Amino acid sequence: MTGFGTRHRTATIDGLEVFYREAGDPSKPTLLLLHGFPSSSHMFRNLMSALADDYHLVAPDHIGFGRSAMPSVNQFSYGFDRLTEITEQLIDHLGLERFAIYIHDYGAPIGLRIASRRPERITAIISQSGNAYTEGFTPFWDRLFAHAADRAANEDSVREYFTPETTKWQYTHGVPADRLDLIAPETWLLDQAGLDRKGNDAIQLQLFWDYQFNLDGYPAFQEYFRTHQPPLLVTWGKNDEIFGAAGAEAFRRDLPNGEFHLLDAGHFALETHGAEISGYIRDFLGRL
Repeated sequence: MTGFGTRHRTATIDGLEVFYREAGDPSKPTLLLLHGFPSSSHMFRNLMSALADDYHLVAPDHIGFGRSAMPSVNQFSYGFDRLTEITEQLIDHLGLERFAIYIHDYGAPIGLRIASRRPERITAIISQSGNAYTEGFTPFWDRLFAHAADRAANEDSVREYFTPETTKWQYTHGVPADRLDLIAPETWLLDQAGLDRKGNDAIQLQLFWDYQFNLDGYPAFQEYFRTHQPPLLVTWGKNDEIFGAAGAEAFRRDLPNGEFHLLDAGHFALETHGAEISGYIRDFLGRL
């Protein structure tokens, strides 16, 4: 790979097209970037440009998101175990031996499954609202957990999370007034276009329902933290009302030597605090 510009590529994994962005020199330390709901690898576009001179960065779109394949719920078993399997196969396809992971939202249960199963591959963890503790759940999750308990009775309620108003709210809520104009409006418009694709609502409802099983993995994730003590950098929006700041602080219990930065930001902190976060990452990874 020549130059530091981001390349936009596709790999075939289990017969499915997996889109990914790649930047930097593969001989340099690798950072795997795992996005959340309702976004895609697009959320890492600026971070990749900022770090590509010194790092190799790979950011896939999960199946059902972004430019990756979107088979129907009858064609693909949408769940976090299956999304992890696809990500692991992409890692092998790309020949990534050791790498740091950047986990955000849905990317956390995927990345932490990978890390806890193959701890020798993980050089560090960077968490931006990448939850691993029950303390991180806010009232935003009440209707999602109600939906997990009774899908039929609560489907209409959780469908409100697919609306343009909610998508924009996820980007703008908790952002200081003087930083709102840093958020490019195409961010939430792009996410909304993904949500509005025919059949995507069924996919997202299935993932909403499956999320409950991620909590079953929390003991294993936390045991991995305690046993292996991976270097940790937390860059979390303290005003995030999806995964609250208590979820960031909870990491201190098992990783007391971690580096913690609670930013005056919301859920998508990279949009408003990208320069600060890229600086923290350079300093953090540079010390490993």
